[in-house]
Amino acid sequence: MSERRPVVDLTDEEARRALILKWGTVPADVLPAWVAEMDYALDPIVHEAVLRAVRDGVTGYPVFGYTPELGEAYAGFAARHYGGEVEPEWVYPVVDVTAGVRVAIDVLSEPAPVVFLVPGYSPQLDVADLTGRRRVDLVLDADAQRAEIDLDRLDALLADGARTLLLTQPHNPWGRVFSRAELEGIRDVVVRHGARVVCDEIHAPLVLPGAAHTSYLAIEGTHDHAVAVVAASKAFNTAGLRCAQLLAPDPETRRRLTEVPMSRNDSWSPLGVVAAVSAYTDGDGWLASLVERLDGLRSQLSDLLAEQLPLARMRPLEATYLVWLDARAYGHADPAEVAFDRGRVKVAPGHDYAPGLAGHVRLNIATSPDRLREIVRRLAAAWSYHR
Repeated sequence: MSERRPVVDLTDEEARRALILKWGTVPADVLPAWVAEMDYALDPIVHEAVLRAVRDGVTGYPVFGYTPELGEAYAGFAARHYGGEVEPEWVYPVVDVTAGVRVAIDVLSEPAPVVFLVPGYSPQLDVADLTGRRRVDLVLDADAQRAEIDLDRLDALLADGARTLLLTQPHNPWGRVFSRAELEGIRDVVVRHGARVVCDEIHAPLVLPGAAHTSYLAIEGTHDHAVAVVAASKAFNTAGLRCAQLLAPDPETRRRLTEVPMSRNDSWSPLGVVAAVSAYTDGDGWLASLVERLDGLRSQLSDLLAEQLPLARMRPLEATYLVWLDARAYGHADPAEVAFDRGRVKVAPGHDYAPGLAGHVRLNIATSPDRLREIVRRLAAAWSYHR
């Protein structure tokens, strides 16, 4: 592991300059805790690698197709962090994870419905439609204590004609890390119906203590029907640099993907490649500090909710810095709107992740302990207002 480096909090002023969507689109009196960006300075190693590339003028086109240094960097990272055996040639650059998911479905999947886990990452609600397919939802029981995939329901949807499962592992916004046994159960259902899996694994580096990431591709008997999409961008706060990776272990699958016309696969950035290679190769020390910070914030949030929002229900957070909160007990159909109007906190509304769902929010805790304390104080004041 590389030398430990601390996580440095951005000041409000620094955050407004750096995080132009999260902080720059809200009024100055609003605390933003919505979009999945962290209120932290970049890992200095990644920062310097990108600055060096800019000084060298690396602002043109990337190398299209297989990029050896990227493949080798990710393969090493996967081996160290997940014990996974990833061959460098499996790794194919794409512009971001959602674009990679879209390309994979568009190129590899049958023209049949796509199963999507709901609540689910909001930009991916539209991916099936964008590829000319219908989305069919596998809906989480809103009252379940722990989010689990209903394999009987998955079996029924595939029996009814769906041919692709869009899986998110770890899951956003559930905060779940699916176990090897759960993934094996999914595999068995998918194989029984001759279906395909496209697995979004962007949050894999952000698994918290008490859980461990298993890639769907690490499950025996998955390589012929599955691809995974990964990135360093969520863990290292580099989404704007535009480079994710599609993992395709099956040679025929790789052939189909590499023959895609360039205009069908959005072009990634060479600076994104630089950032990803740096993060995968030299980012372990900073990432360890980040996971330690997020673990502490997870505990802090649990305590704050117990003290100030005892009726809110927080699902167990096993990965990510995104908490799925059930605030129905406070009686607001749209608690995100109430939080913004009365509490001056911006959180993501639950209905963005499950159309029609009331009473839920997604809360981003990747900030300073002081800000998190103030966010919960404001939420408590806002949501308890009518009680």
